[in-house]
Amino acid sequence: MNDSRRIVFFNEPSQLAGVREAVRDFLNGEGFTEAEEARIIMAVDEACTNILRHAGAIKPARVDMKKIRHRVRFVLRDYGKPFQPPAASQCDLKPGQAGGFGLFVIRTVFDRVDYSPQARGTRLTLEKRLP
Repeated sequence: MNDSRRIVFFNEPSQLAGVREAVRDFLNGEGFTEAEEARIIMAVDEACTNILRHAGAIKPARVDMKKIRHRVRFVLRDYGKPFQPPAASQCDLKPGQAGGFGLFVIRTVFDRVDYSPQARGTRLTLEKRLP
C-alpha cells in the first residue's frame, strides 16, 4: 500500500465516486475484510457528503490518507463554515429522528474521530486500527 495519498474534491456530489474509489484502493491489501472496507468507505463518504451539504465551501476540500504504524488515518479538510458536532452516543439516537445518523456511523466505524474547527473550515481526523 502507498503510505500516503491525497485526493481533492470540489463541492459537487459527482466527485464522491472518485473519493470512494481512492479510499478503496488505499485500503486494498491491508487485511480488512470486504465488509470492514465497505464500512470505512461508507463512513468517509458520509463525512465528505457532510462537507458538501453543510460547509458551504467554494474552495475544494481534500482527504489525506496515510498508514501510520498499526492504523490508517484519514484527514478531511474543508474551508467552509467551521463545524463542531455535539457529543453523541448510541443512546442519543431516537426512533423517527431525521438526522445525525451520519455522525453516528462515522463514530461507530472509526476508533478515533476528532473534529477540529479551524479559522476557516474544519479538519476531521479519522483513524482505524489495522486488523
